Amino acid sequence: MEKTVQNLVLKRIRKLLLLGTILLISSITAVGQAHRVAPVDQISSLFPGVQINQDISESSILNKLISVEFQDIPLLEAINIISEKANLEVVYNSKTLQSINRTINFKSEQITLEQALWQTLDGTGLRFAVADNKQLILLKRTFEEEKVIDAFRETVTGQITDGDTGEPLPGVNIVILGTTNGTSSDIDGSYSLSVESLQDTLEFSFLGYQTQRVPINGRTTVNVTMQPQVIEGDELVVVGYSQQRAEDLTGSVSRVQGAEIKKAPVTNVSQGLAGRLPGVVAISNTGEPGYDGATIRIRGLNTFGNANPLVVVDGVPGRSLDRIDPSTVESISVLKDASAAIYGAQAANGVILITTKRGTSGKPTINFSYNQGFARPTTVPDMANSAQYATLLNEIDMYAGNPMRYTSEEIETFRDGSDPWNYPNTDWFDETLKPWSPQYNGNLSIDGGTENLKYFVSGSTKGQDGFYENSATNYNQYDLRSNLDFKVNDHIDLTFNASGRYEDRNYPVRSAENIFRMLMRSKPNMPAYWPNGLPGPDIEYGDNPVVISTDATGYNEDRRYIVNSDFGIDVEIPWVDGLSVEANASLDKYIRFQKVWQTPWYLYNWDGQTVDENGEPVLVRGKKGFDDPRLAENMEDSHNILLSGLVNYEKTIANDHKINLLGGVERITANGDLFDAYRRYYISTAIDQLFAGGRDEMNNGGSGWEQARLNYFGRVNYRFKNRYLAEFVWRYQASYIFEESSRYGFFPGVSLGYLISEENFWKDNISIVNFAKIRASIGETGNDLIAPYQFLASYQFNDLSFITDGGNSFNKALMEGVAPNRGVTWETAIQRNVGIDLEFFDGQLALTTDYFYNTRDDILWARNASVPFTAGLDLPDENIGRVRNQGVDFSLEYTQEQSTGLSYSIGVNGVYAKNKILFWDEPPGGPEYQQSTGRPIGSDLYYRAIGVFQDQEHVNSYPHWDGARPGDIIFEDYNNDGVIDANDRVRDDRSRTPTFTGGVNLAMAYKGFDLSVLFQGAAGGVFYQSTESGDFGNFLESFYEERWTAENPSSKHPRTYNRSGVYWVNQANTYWLHKTDYIRLKNIELGYTLPVNFTSAYGIQDVRLYLSAFNLFTFSPDMKDFDPETVNDRAAAGYNYPLNQVVNFGVSLTF
Repeated sequence: MEKTVQNLVLKRIRKLLLLGTILLISSITAVGQAHRVAPVDQISSLFPGVQINQDISESSILNKLISVEFQDIPLLEAINIISEKANLEVVYNSKTLQSINRTINFKSEQITLEQALWQTLDGTGLRFAVADNKQLILLKRTFEEEKVIDAFRETVTGQITDGDTGEPLPGVNIVILGTTNGTSSDIDGSYSLSVESLQDTLEFSFLGYQTQRVPINGRTTVNVTMQPQVIEGDELVVVGYSQQRAEDLTGSVSRVQGAEIKKAPVTNVSQGLAGRLPGVVAISNTGEPGYDGATIRIRGLNTFGNANPLVVVDGVPGRSLDRIDPSTVESISVLKDASAAIYGAQAANGVILITTKRGTSGKPTINFSYNQGFARPTTVPDMANSAQYATLLNEIDMYAGNPMRYTSEEIETFRDGSDPWNYPNTDWFDETLKPWSPQYNGNLSIDGGTENLKYFVSGSTKGQDGFYENSATNYNQYDLRSNLDFKVNDHIDLTFNASGRYEDRNYPVRSAENIFRMLMRSKPNMPAYWPNGLPGPDIEYGDNPVVISTDATGYNEDRRYIVNSDFGIDVEIPWVDGLSVEANASLDKYIRFQKVWQTPWYLYNWDGQTVDENGEPVLVRGKKGFDDPRLAENMEDSHNILLSGLVNYEKTIANDHKINLLGGVERITANGDLFDAYRRYYISTAIDQLFAGGRDEMNNGGSGWEQARLNYFGRVNYRFKNRYLAEFVWRYQASYIFEESSRYGFFPGVSLGYLISEENFWKDNISIVNFAKIRASIGETGNDLIAPYQFLASYQFNDLSFITDGGNSFNKALMEGVAPNRGVTWETAIQRNVGIDLEFFDGQLALTTDYFYNTRDDILWARNASVPFTAGLDLPDENIGRVRNQGVDFSLEYTQEQSTGLSYSIGVNGVYAKNKILFWDEPPGGPEYQQSTGRPIGSDLYYRAIGVFQDQEHVNSYPHWDGARPGDIIFEDYNNDGVIDANDRVRDDRSRTPTFTGGVNLAMAYKGFDLSVLFQGAAGGVFYQSTESGDFGNFLESFYEERWTAENPSSKHPRTYNRSGVYWVNQANTYWLHKTDYIRLKNIELGYTLPVNFTSAYGIQDVRLYLSAFNLFTFSPDMKDFDPETVNDRAAAGYNYPLNQVVNFGVSLTF
């Protein structure tokens, strides 16, 4: 011990003596002729990165960023160029430089002055100093200096091996991170490298292997195991309960990395899927904060029952897709065919598998990102102004034979705005909606660890404001996730995942549907606010959209708490090669509390005459929303428990046969409780608690539920000679939804693959196609997304009552509910798929395409159409429906990387799917052209609108609806019987569901800049949209401009009308049917990553700045005033909260 301490002291003394020597030598004037010889008072730089001068800041001199491009330039010329860029005067000894015959070759767009000098002087034996008078001094490094440098440096040694084989790796590049100092491994994989500090980080890189950064952490021996680089065929794809190499896949699986989803500045993962995955249709129905999740369909629509796919997050089914923090998503896989059969009766609509990020061994990496966005509606309808609206009302009066309401002078007053009290001109959308609404998203994560413990910890927050002025609508979310991996020993691994999420939703007491309903019914000749600032009169029911969109009406608070946790243990059995067992347990907790506090509000009317002594109009209180305060509270508390066990066995026989067997059992239980309470008649709005409400009309309620599933499942994979592939998956499943005697079902799936490109005849003759695989699959899956307990008889109280016991008892009648169906079962889906995967030019061009043919049987549907209502039965749903769905999905991608640093890619993907109803219950005896059978799900009956009657002669010349007149819609006499009646209605061959959806992805990167562009679109869908009009609401401006008049008989639109006053509004017809074909710039992002040599000076590994936009523009020939993607019932009359158009600024930092 004493000897060790003594040696350490002697070593430190030697370092100090050598340092004194170099300082002494540096002060001696150089011998020989000097160019502008000046005394060197201070040595500003003995070692890289050290500057002694105090009056010259490091950031302004040595850290100054410059650009250089040297090609065979003499050393002195290169030094002069560098010094000129920093306004330094070069001082050197000509004799010293004459002895160095060296040319310089390197190029950098951004490099610090210090790095440029050291790279230029590398290998010359020279060093530099910066004097306090801005002189750059070149000095020859002496023998003593070299000894000083060596004394202050440490030596790190080690060996580098292959992570798969354990063989040593020669030729691996090892550099000290942030410098150009490095070495390479020898034939034995060994290396030795001199470092300035044992706290440095080493970077190991080698062609075909993943680059690693390993902190030295005080060690002098650092051994590294390098993992082979994941290439296309070796990429691991998450499938049911395991992972497979992409090359080994025999099923149809689409996949996308989480980094792609993050490019969209949205607060919802489901919105980021649109246009990125072949076969996956993501339809956004609303942009309302907190409810903006997209509707996901896999390969179109396969049922008229529930069509939602199963979502599995980190192996746990049933978790939510929408609200997962995109920053924590590693990858998303979608099972589209028989590969989903391993999930059985929940997989008929496809399976979405989400994998979250996990930690990696090495120095902790901290990632921070922040996005600030601003949103507005993608579309707002252009409505008629008050002058136009008054003109249209006059036309309605004229057609009805009534006196016109407005004179031309009054219409002009509406137009010029000279009398806002009597003749207002209100743009209700402009008054209610603000120009831009802020949103933000911030994330902080850290990952790292050792070989025995890896961690990924992430926290995030996001917020989104509503579109309304003085908005009561906003959504805030807070997430925390921790994913841990423990290696107990060589045979036992543990995983633990925990995540928590708090969702805070706030809304007005009136729904978004009601607010936009009022906007569509608002009339421009009514004031939103009177000129004195008080709110104007109500539209109806005491509602004025500029008021009911704020918190002046009370509040609607919705709080949700979600905690997900899962634990797993994986044990390799050491005495059986290839055998492992796994056990998993998860517990998910969900709590929701909603509180709706409704308070009275007041609106103001003016009779148009009464004024005060100053001549100001006198307003009086008009209708109000509620007569008294009222409170409703709802609470839900539920949890879900999953327990599972798996056995996995891998075996390779004679190098040609590879077998993988997986078997498992899974038990899922869930239960929940719900409670609700209601009070009204509060004497004050100051206390918003249940106890303060009145006793009249008080109401309490509650309920509970339970669920359970038991599943057995397995997979067999076989690979022969690396070219013949086979897979069999199965699931034997029991569900609580069905009667005990029929709860179990067996769901198998089989798929085959042929890697034809592995055949010698292919390799020898078709070298342009380096990879080719043919796939085929067939499987049976189920869909149990139906109401439970339909096999039980139910009873309910009737509204009728009866009196017993001599009139002293008052009783409600009990009656039978829906008749039970004891044979109810799940929908059954047979999925067939044939696909091909091709790669050209060594993987630069990749094509995947699949043809699918799916049939769905046993869809639940009631026989209410064929059984007459007079039977007096409330019929149950029966498994009678049948649907066929077929089509093609594809993806094509071209990637290119050039030596200039430019890389780019172009990708196209899409799916064409068309369904047909094979059977469901329909009224008997109807003509074929009105039957749903043989047509798509959701197709409706319409009169075919074929134009507008131009004049009376036109009306008289064609069969028409009774009372038709010039300017009315022409209905086609489809059956040519000379009469327009119900027999002329035709079942359309289109529905709301588009037959084609797809996307085009463009990406480019060059010298720190990156650009990604996503176009997304759909075609083949239609939407029936009939907006308000006349006395019920305003008209679209496009109607005003292209309506029929006697002066403009050749028009696109009919004459002016009241909403319910004409036959072509009351009867469904194709005039209101719009094509929803569109293409939109879904997402665009431009980023710039700062040079590492700049950021590393501040201890930052990576800094990226970016500008992005979402739903930037949309082109739709037939949908000008409304978003073509929004096709729900609310949007049919324009009552839908619009989708978001977002402009976003962001920054990401890595430490």
